[in-house]
Amino acid sequence: MRGTALILAGSLGLMLAACGSETSGEFKTADGKDAEYTIDKDSGETTMTIDGPDGEATLRSGTNVPVSLPAGFTLFPGSKVVANTIVNQPDGQGTMVTFEADAAAERVVAHYRDAAKAAGFDIQLEMNTNGTRMIGGERKADGSSLSVTATDGEPTTGQIIIGSKKPG
Repeated sequence: MRGTALILAGSLGLMLAACGSETSGEFKTADGKDAEYTIDKDSGETTMTIDGPDGEATLRSGTNVPVSLPAGFTLFPGSKVVANTIVNQPDGQGTMVTFEADAAAERVVAHYRDAAKAAGFDIQLEMNTNGTRMIGGERKADGSSLSVTATDGEPTTGQIIIGSKKPG
């Protein structure tokens, strides 16, 4: 799952740099895969589809993309979503939400740590440095992964990334 997500993210960056005012199109990824994209000029939302050997992968990214976190997870109360990216692949889903919150980074990370533990994640990494707090973990039952970062400020900025594999 991570490989296609990296291809999608890398392709998106190259495509955005090259597309100018174009709002949709098709292109080949660096490894020769067919891909298409659309950029909504009004909302800034970007969508992309890549056909791969295991099936279709899609990306949807923007400020107004509905947040869909896995069961047991919620945004930190009062958060403002800055950007939300969802990658769907044949073997699972990746979600990356960037947000702002009017609370200390420590409280923000504690919110997600509690949710992760309740959802069966083992927290394998905790780091605090220069006002930034981070946790990372994995749920061994299904191989899902989690990363949360929050940096103190006015407001605190944060990001949660969850990669979930489909059952089966």
